[in-house]
Amino acid sequence: MALRISIATALLIGLTASFQPAFSQTPRAKSPSASQQNTSANDLVKQTVQNELNAINNDHSHWMYREETRKNGTPVTEEIVETPHANLERVIARNGQPLSPDEQKQEDQKLQKFITDTDAQQKQRHDLDADAHQTHDLLAMLPDALTYAYAGREGNRTKLTFKPNPGFHPPSHEAKVFAAMEGQMVIDSKQHRLVQFSGHLIHDVKFGGGILGDLKAGGTFDVHQQEVGPGHWEISLLKVNINGKALFFKTISVHQDEKDTNFKRVPDTLTLAQADSLVRKQPSAQPS
Repeated sequence: MALRISIATALLIGLTASFQPAFSQTPRAKSPSASQQNTSANDLVKQTVQNELNAINNDHSHWMYREETRKNGTPVTEEIVETPHANLERVIARNGQPLSPDEQKQEDQKLQKFITDTDAQQKQRHDLDADAHQTHDLLAMLPDALTYAYAGREGNRTKLTFKPNPGFHPPSHEAKVFAAMEGQMVIDSKQHRLVQFSGHLIHDVKFGGGILGDLKAGGTFDVHQQEVGPGHWEISLLKVNINGKALFFKTISVHQDEKDTNFKRVPDTLTLAQADSLVRKQPSAQPS
């Protein structure tokens, strides 16, 4: 998925979230046993996770999108363009206002420096690739690390609840987080893709005795994913609000509020200079 934080990274940083669904319980003429429901739900998760892994491995398309987030307490709007070399990130607004001429000049200078700084580009790619590798392994554990049960259905969307699987033995420090996660998952049951994943940490989690990370109980996490092109899914909402740290991830903060919109596919051979030119030509390059 190019140089983009995958849903695996968002889901499995080891955080959790509040969830406010609008799903009704699906009526059944004859209810299967709890064990039958759990087996079927786990199978649905297994197939869905495999599709997510296939997307990470095989979808190498590049995209442009608008990101609204907060940096140092200030709302910031950026245009992000993925390229094979690195992601171009141009700020277009702060506090809901377009940049002043002086701010635009500073942004131009910053980006021109990045475009010619191969070391900075390699560091960005290294950090994102490291997270992708880490979370690929964690995502693959998801069907075994948690147990699932059906909680309702609306159209093609199926809601599941999850809790720790007491029979799961974490093979790494990072995987210990599964033993503290409870929450809910929404799956597009037609395409078998993850739509939403949320929950809460039911107790503290320490990684490497606290040296590699220390996440506090009660933190919240919410991630949404949507189809932005035929068969291509991207994160559209990411909210993280916990107390703690997770040093083994490089690109996600324990306090993050991000909304991504306006996805457009771009050529896979795009250079950073071409990406910058593309952003400048956008007729709607104003804060939403």
